[in-house]
Amino acid sequence: MRPVTKIATGFVFAFGALRFNGFDLLLNPVGWLVCVSGLSQLQRSADGSFSRARSIAIAMVCVSLVAVVVPGAQSGHPLMVLPVKHVIDIADTAGALIAVWLTVDAVIRRIRPCGDISRAALLDVLRWAVVGLGALGMLVGYGYTGLNPVLPIAWFAAVVALIVVLYRSARLPSLSPIWGPAAS
Repeated sequence: MRPVTKIATGFVFAFGALRFNGFDLLLNPVGWLVCVSGLSQLQRSADGSFSRARSIAIAMVCVSLVAVVVPGAQSGHPLMVLPVKHVIDIADTAGALIAVWLTVDAVIRRIRPCGDISRAALLDVLRWAVVGLGALGMLVGYGYTGLNPVLPIAWFAAVVALIVVLYRSARLPSLSPIWGPAAS
């Protein structure tokens, strides 16, 4: 599987939900591990943009694993568990948005110098949409703004569009693991 295909598939697992009896079959830690695998293949140096994206994806494996393990409000656990779950949920959401930003930034930095300006611009717009709408969604959860049904629909559409563009970009020579210049 191509590295960017792995990244896009990881995003499907990390942001998608396929629930069966309340359990999400698309485990977020698995999705972030798949992203780490793709980012590792594209990494050229320890301080490059793919390396930074890989580091946050590794952190997201840990955070999302803890989020799966920590019991929720409906589990009947003591009230002290709820603040911990709340902090973990914030870290999970904020970390996911940062991971998307850094990952797409690394892809843009790789394809822009190769002349694919329009695809780089589209990815830039989509990352702003995913991260911006995701941040607004976090604010909605805290009651800072009203829950408008357009917001989650727009965010979902932006995530789907980003994943589709990443899948379609997977065959670009500049996103190959054996691509020449070490400027990632």
